[in-house]
Amino acid sequence: MKQEDIIKQMTDKELKHQLLLSQSIFFLLSIALSFYLFDHIFDWFHLFSIDFIEIILYGVVTGIVLVLLEIIIDLKVPKKLVDDGGINERVFKNQSIPTIFIIALVVAISEEFLFRGIIQVTFGYVFASSLFVVVHIRYLKKPLLLISIIITSFLIGYLFEVTQNLLVTIAFHFMVDFLLGIYIKVKR
Repeated sequence: MKQEDIIKQMTDKELKHQLLLSQSIFFLLSIALSFYLFDHIFDWFHLFSIDFIEIILYGVVTGIVLVLLEIIIDLKVPKKLVDDGGINERVFKNQSIPTIFIIALVVAISEEFLFRGIIQVTFGYVFASSLFVVVHIRYLKKPLLLISIIITSFLIGYLFEVTQNLLVTIAFHFMVDFLLGIYIKVKR
């Protein structure tokens, strides 16, 4: 059974529950791996720098630019080329804006902790970015979505390479998910 068929059978509540469960697993895996891979848990905290200019410039502004490009593509390209099986629409369409905010924040934190804070730090930029693409399996069968997730993944990895700051990648990831979630909610 395909992922989109499974999603179609789930209620909105079940879908939100499964999303939060998978993100909780990513978060807990990040914490567990940090104990195993780093000499001290405090070694991990140097990846968080409260540099507002860096966070806004690299995280927020870059995220907004990517979202604007994604919206332009969505408006100009036939729907069949950018349809992920309706999964993103199911996740966001019937949610309130505060719920979209929470979902985007949880996803950004859990995925960035794991993919940049653990995997990229340990195994490198290319491996972490490639694995991030593979985890987003629903995009792999559509060439345009695949190109989009590859660009997004390697861009997030690059932002981390440049800044070595998880708060930048979390801000970027959050902006993309939150703004696209609102876009999906309000578009006709």
